[in-house]
Amino acid sequence: MEEQDIPEIELIIKASTIDGRRKGACLFCQEYFMDLYLLAELKTISLKVTTVDMLKPPPDFRSKYDSTPPPILVDGDLAILENEKIERYIMKNIPGGHNLFISDKETATVIENLYSKFKLMFARKDEISKRSLMSQLRNINEHLEKRGTRFLTGDTMCCFDCELMPRLQHIRVAGRYFCEFEIPEEFNALWRYMYNMYLLDAFTQSCPFDQDIINHYKLQQGTKMKKHEELETPTFTTSIPSSIKVNK
Repeated sequence: MEEQDIPEIELIIKASTIDGRRKGACLFCQEYFMDLYLLAELKTISLKVTTVDMLKPPPDFRSKYDSTPPPILVDGDLAILENEKIERYIMKNIPGGHNLFISDKETATVIENLYSKFKLMFARKDEISKRSLMSQLRNINEHLEKRGTRFLTGDTMCCFDCELMPRLQHIRVAGRYFCEFEIPEEFNALWRYMYNMYLLDAFTQSCPFDQDIINHYKLQQGTKMKKHEELETPTFTTSIPSSIKVNK
């Protein structure tokens, strides 16, 4: 494929609720950012990512999309506005996209409902909801152990990894901050998986800072940000426990 024949795909994502410019903590925005980043790395597309501050959307955004929240995928004159349609469009219409969307019922089942269990723990902060979340993380750990691969379905990333890893990061950062929840060290396979993901540009380039993840949930609780939090130097948690053996 000639360089000039590569389609330019634009992904509009939510901006940070702290500064209105950097990447915000929208899970779907990060998921599709990762999908498209992987395709851009393979040079099947050229990717442009635009952040929009939904508290003060620019006039051209409002005139085109009214109050539709990102993610929004733009391919030439076509804009895709709904999450399920974006996913289907990447799979069916974007060069190379079909390779990301593999069929694997076991993997789909093991990661399903993880985020809803986290949200339940976030709301209730009780032992029952913590145990339920822990149980599903244990199942994912066992799935990874059994597969023995770098990623969920093999040694290359697929749509399931782009779905799971942003949610694991929210669980790590917001779970610790709001619920004193930690992913246990004994989940070796899960930690190795996260270590491998932290090495990848597709994850690190698309991931919001810790402060943006925390502020995302503060806003959901109706808690205002303190002034000093706006001034904090952004951090990005990518550490793993020293007990975890990884292949370097």
